[in-house]
Amino acid sequence: MSETLTSDKIREYINFLDTLAEASAKVTLKSFRQPLDVANKGRKLNTDFDPITEADKEAEQVIRTLIHQRYPEHDLVGEELGREHFGAEGWVERWSWIIDPIDGTRAFITGIPLWGTLIALNDGQQPVIGMLDQPYLKERFIGTPEGSMLNGTPIHTRACPDIGAATISTTDPIQLFATEEDRAAFERVAARATMMRNGYDCYAYAMLACGFIDIVIESGLEAYDIQALIPIVENAGGVVTTWEGGPADQGGQVVACGDTRLHTQVLDLLNG
Repeated sequence: MSETLTSDKIREYINFLDTLAEASAKVTLKSFRQPLDVANKGRKLNTDFDPITEADKEAEQVIRTLIHQRYPEHDLVGEELGREHFGAEGWVERWSWIIDPIDGTRAFITGIPLWGTLIALNDGQQPVIGMLDQPYLKERFIGTPEGSMLNGTPIHTRACPDIGAATISTTDPIQLFATEEDRAAFERVAARATMMRNGYDCYAYAMLACGFIDIVIESGLEAYDIQALIPIVENAGGVVTTWEGGPADQGGQVVACGDTRLHTQVLDLLNG
């Protein structure tokens, strides 16, 4: 039977996320803006380049080791090292940690501080707690059922009921949409917005949660790209779904909006 996520338990997990963030930062910061050996994992969406560094792998291993020591019954799912299954085989609602040690490796290797360490806690049904840590900027975003915070201060999305007043973002409108049709759908929405600012990876979702961006649209995402960001956005007042309006925790076509009224307009345009 799954545990109850009480206030005390939430505080315990937040404290542990702080520990994970500090441990990961010791790995990532020593490599950031330093000469790096960059390997290519192969084709990703519309590009033949999917970069990985030793910092990606080392940071994920540090995070995994600490989680397994503290919560040995929890599963682990990470971008670089895959899935590890622990605990009772018959437990249906399995608690899992979903890890992306460096979301935005392209930003990382080009010295741009818009990458982040993403860690989500999933209760077996959905991500319930999420963290985005940007250690170079010393910014830590955490979302829980009790609210979303930046360095312990509550954050909130802003009201934007109409797309004509919205700021929209995506990571890469040229290379990182799954299909040309997906790219065209994004452009259909972007053409209606007031302003478009691209290239921010996970950081765009953080700025949406803080009330500076109104729409983030992407496709071809994996679960580890989005699960940590869902609790941050939703508990700041926003909404994250697939383009069809369903749960987005498994990735794919994802849209995040700071205002639920805006979200309805965006879904109509994406599917129009």
